[in-house]
Amino acid sequence: MKICNYTYNTGHLPQKRLGILIEEEGIIIDPNLAWATEYEREGRFNPLLRAESKCSSSLYKILNGSDDPIEVLEEGYGIYLFLQKIGIDSMRDGTSISFKISEENVSLNSPMDKIETYRDFYAHEKHVAKGFEKRNEKIPEAWYQIPAYYKGPSCGFIGHESEILWPAYTDILDYELELGMVVGKCGKNIRESHALDHIFGFTVLNDVSARDIQKKEMAVRLGPAKGKDFCSVLGPVITTFDEFDFKEPDLLMTAKINGEEWSRGQSGDAHFSWAQMIAHVSQDEWVLPADLFGSGTVGTGCGLELDKWIKSGDTIELEIENIGKLTNKVGNKQVKRYGKL
Repeated sequence: MKICNYTYNTGHLPQKRLGILIEEEGIIIDPNLAWATEYEREGRFNPLLRAESKCSSSLYKILNGSDDPIEVLEEGYGIYLFLQKIGIDSMRDGTSISFKISEENVSLNSPMDKIETYRDFYAHEKHVAKGFEKRNEKIPEAWYQIPAYYKGPSCGFIGHESEILWPAYTDILDYELELGMVVGKCGKNIRESHALDHIFGFTVLNDVSARDIQKKEMAVRLGPAKGKDFCSVLGPVITTFDEFDFKEPDLLMTAKINGEEWSRGQSGDAHFSWAQMIAHVSQDEWVLPADLFGSGTVGTGCGLELDKWIKSGDTIELEIENIGKLTNKVGNKQVKRYGKL
């Protein structure tokens, strides 16, 4: 399944809701509304409340409230197919249970409505080597010993076709092509042999960076912080782990800027596996549902490696095999503002 978060922009306050994207049909199915429609058909009292308990409209709630979130979503999809078979495609008040992705009032958001903790790794040796080469240094031995990562803010993520923020304090903005992994099951002190049981699915991640600020932060052996913490991009969907037969995938990853290919790499080139990363993080620490892990930039996956730089107005397309294409336009540099006390 391809899990998304969508907004149906009616005349009322738009709501962000969990959906299942069926690409071949060009539709988004709302499994929560499918359950509500089924409970309504059965004559149950308060079908919307029942549906929220059965299959929430929030992915965060499903991940945290179910031992098998993929099964919950598959069951919701099955209810939708049953309703279609008997000729029901909406609730009695006319609320549809599916939407055409091409509709003008339908838009995709970041597929995660809430992220518990965001950890971004540094797992691709080709990317790491290029960075140290630019500093006339060798990769430190410690890099080969542990899957190092930094923690970023869990808010501020934007989705497909949203505009990328260019902060007032930076002159050099960069994209980073990464594979993102969403945790679906909690655990602590997880054995590497059991670590894959904790994966919900994979998505496309653009870890946008302010390179001039990041360089200053890293020079004092701290950070990254303001070099990263202003905007990250996720989407357009999360492909659930069952679509990869519950095995770590090796996926083609590409980046195009204004239609020109700049980056090409394989997710399987990472020095550390997802199982190793999960096991490492979980040492005397909880890994929780709705945690987001980034793989780190794939080789050639950013302008820093290529000495090519994005600019305001550019269109960035990051595409990962079997997941989808994440498209965003770069905004204009912000004017410096000061808040009121």
